[in-house]
Amino acid sequence: MSIPQSGGGPIEHHAQLAEYLESGCKPPDDWRIGTEHEKFGYCRDTLRPLPYDGRRSILAVLEGLRDLHGWAPVEEAGKLIGLEKGGANVSLEPGGQLELSGAPLENIHQTCDEVNEHLADVKDIADKVGVGFIGLGAAPIWRHEEMPVMPKGRYRLMTDYMDRVGTMGKSMMYRTCTVQVNLDFGSEADMVQKFRVALALQPVATALFANSPFFEGKPNGHKSWRARVWRDLDPDRTGMLPFVFDEGFGFEAYADYALDVPMYFVYRDGVYHDALGQSFRDFLRGELPALPGEKPTLSDWADHLTTIFPEARIKKFMEMRGADGGPWRRLCALPALWVGLMYDQGALDAAWDLCKSWTAETREALRVAASVDGLQARVGGIAMNDLAREVLDIAEAGLRARGRAGGGGMIPDETHFLGTLRESVETGKTSADELLERYHGDWQGDLSRIYADYSY
Repeated sequence: MSIPQSGGGPIEHHAQLAEYLESGCKPPDDWRIGTEHEKFGYCRDTLRPLPYDGRRSILAVLEGLRDLHGWAPVEEAGKLIGLEKGGANVSLEPGGQLELSGAPLENIHQTCDEVNEHLADVKDIADKVGVGFIGLGAAPIWRHEEMPVMPKGRYRLMTDYMDRVGTMGKSMMYRTCTVQVNLDFGSEADMVQKFRVALALQPVATALFANSPFFEGKPNGHKSWRARVWRDLDPDRTGMLPFVFDEGFGFEAYADYALDVPMYFVYRDGVYHDALGQSFRDFLRGELPALPGEKPTLSDWADHLTTIFPEARIKKFMEMRGADGGPWRRLCALPALWVGLMYDQGALDAAWDLCKSWTAETREALRVAASVDGLQARVGGIAMNDLAREVLDIAEAGLRARGRAGGGGMIPDETHFLGTLRESVETGKTSADELLERYHGDWQGDLSRIYADYSY
């Protein structure tokens, strides 16, 4: 979840909304890679989720990172709720999931170094206070009533609202984790092509990164339960956005869509004001019930854009949002997949050729099938494993064409970061399949074994 946005002046005319999005356009030499990943913390002796404060807690981990690893504190209402350093930040999801929002980096080698350093620092603190962290798409055992609540005003408002608009919103907030990558676009036309590819192929990422086959102590019938949760959260702000594929789509059309997504809050002077279900269009007219007579700033618009949760979304950059949280190698593979598809024009054109004939119904069917069956999914004549193989071939060609060397020049490009995904395609098995084999095999149905065997 995002932190409050800042630095935006008053909105004086409607065109500023689309202009805000368009201001993110950058020349290709300035395109960067920002990787975000979440993980569950737990007490090692009890296997219970971490509370916010106490000797073994989220607060103890944040304080350790601050005091021993040079992170600057971020506070809300006097509570430590995040950290900042070098363009990156550490933040808390509603149930205490610890998230690294990485700095904007030039290549996947740097991204993987960042992941390694962060996980090593977290483990250093976790070992000192007797806690552990695990990368999964959904909490495998814990029930909602067991989950702690982080002291963030945004989450209190969202929690109150979720049961009004869907059945799984609180499950998403408190018991799921993801890995995502944020990428740049060069122009409106570039954004449109990338957005269409991102949405159409997001089910492939869901299948490849499926890692949540358990929920509340047993198999749940899905390879990605996290993806299932997102399908019944809030139809006003989730989904595959069919209008993105309409002729004439651009920044203005996305701004109009965002205006019609009901609001959550307005942030003023450290306080989240309840604007649940209210209209940003009313806010533009100075008629928002939460703040009568007041008009929004661009910071309010930026905040509102963070409350929209489709499978891919745009702000001043584009976010790929369809993957489960997972093990270390997959944290590096996710940005490699999308950079390979998006940051070379030949690869982007090939990716669009692969999916441009699909209908909205096909794209939605792939989304559903990926969550249930992972790489074994089939939709019409499309076999997910075959599709994933083609997507990986395109991504590999894109990474090779980029030619970003690492290891002091010893590694010629970024293609090796796709290795774990290649293994999945060759075997037809993702992390979820491996977990299910362990559960029915050597674990003998004892799901508590997952913590010792799969923690960072």
